[in-house]
Amino acid sequence: MSVADDLRQLLTASRVLDAPAELRTYAYDASFLTQLAPRSPDAVVIAETVQDVSAVMRYANANRIPVTPRGAASGQAAGAVALTGGIVLALNAMNQILEIDTANMQAFCEPGVVHAQLNAALAKQRLIFPPDPGSSRMATVGGMASTNAHGMRAVKYGPTSAWVLGLEVVLPDGQIIETGSVGSRAKQSSAGLELTRLIVGAEGTLGVITRLRLKLMPIPIARAIVVGLFDALEQAGQSVQAVFAAGVGPSAIEILDERCVQAINLYRPAMALPRVEALLLFEVDGNPPGVRWDAERICEVIGPFARRTEWSDEPARISALWEARSLVGAAVGMLRPGSNRAYCGEDICVPVARIPETLRAVQEISARHRIPIATYGHIGGGGLHPGHLIDGRDADEIQRVLRVADEIHLLALRMCGTTTGEHGVGAARAPYMAQEHGPA
Repeated sequence: MSVADDLRQLLTASRVLDAPAELRTYAYDASFLTQLAPRSPDAVVIAETVQDVSAVMRYANANRIPVTPRGAASGQAAGAVALTGGIVLALNAMNQILEIDTANMQAFCEPGVVHAQLNAALAKQRLIFPPDPGSSRMATVGGMASTNAHGMRAVKYGPTSAWVLGLEVVLPDGQIIETGSVGSRAKQSSAGLELTRLIVGAEGTLGVITRLRLKLMPIPIARAIVVGLFDALEQAGQSVQAVFAAGVGPSAIEILDERCVQAINLYRPAMALPRVEALLLFEVDGNPPGVRWDAERICEVIGPFARRTEWSDEPARISALWEARSLVGAAVGMLRPGSNRAYCGEDICVPVARIPETLRAVQEISARHRIPIATYGHIGGGGLHPGHLIDGRDADEIQRVLRVADEIHLLALRMCGTTTGEHGVGAARAPYMAQEHGPA
């Protein structure tokens, strides 16, 4: 019998897929790597319960069949695709918010819950789960935990790992364990080895997450946004360092380079962003007097570096500027009609002080390989997302983009940074791990 036939003996038959067309659906994620070389699994299981997951893992372990856990497949590192065949374990049907404990500011949910849907439910209680990935409307909390996702507000609130208190996990042999103290609702513990932190970010290599206990916080009462326009990348980098030196802690600091600004204006002319070499968005949050003070202080501190600054606490203005930032991924294709953005070499992170140098080097790589690159990112934490524009019909251009991605990964390491700040390793960055981490 086939793998799928075996699985149908263990599970509800309709939850096991093996038709070629069905398998092809699971051959991709959002990465450029899987667009070039999709990899179909031998079978797909749509898990609905932890018992389903346990049964699959026991069977696969006994028969030495690889298992690839999969959420929404919004990842850009080819981490949710069965590169060597085997079983894809789809978890997006396990999508229930099990409990919102308002008194202890915690949420219990299954791994397939979509981040934006969780926060929409929490907002009714004036609570929020702070990690803020750009793919919030698609990304699942299980996938976020598996890759230790960060996002725009990580500069203040940290990565997903800072907000996961405990997990239910199915180990490779099918055993079901609970991390973070069994039955606990405490927010901290020093009782033994911290397995939760070990599993968060492990990308499914240590086990499959089937339930999460998440820490929450109150929604900030007020927000404001500061815009800084810069004629040189170096000035933008200096301004970020100056803000930190002044003792201000923004909740987000985002950079858009000249190409990103141009792309947004082409995609949404009404935005009418000024032409600059770099545009920075600083967000501050908290109580209204503190927010106003922080915004005015940022304008004062970055003023000597910027062509112009402005700040606003008007919700409509804040929303419009964040919309401009969110449009970048879709807008960059406007720079070169017929091209699409290639998600490869798209997630480096370098020390904040070396961001201007890194951006200049990315521009040089872009020019040398004749591949347009528009770069944006979370400059407050050093995260950069170079977006390569590619004509997927041009075989030579595809090879040049792959060389560009390789050079950008190696550039990040030379800058004392990392090949992935928040998107995860997957197959896309596995070749760099020995160089990044050494013999460990």
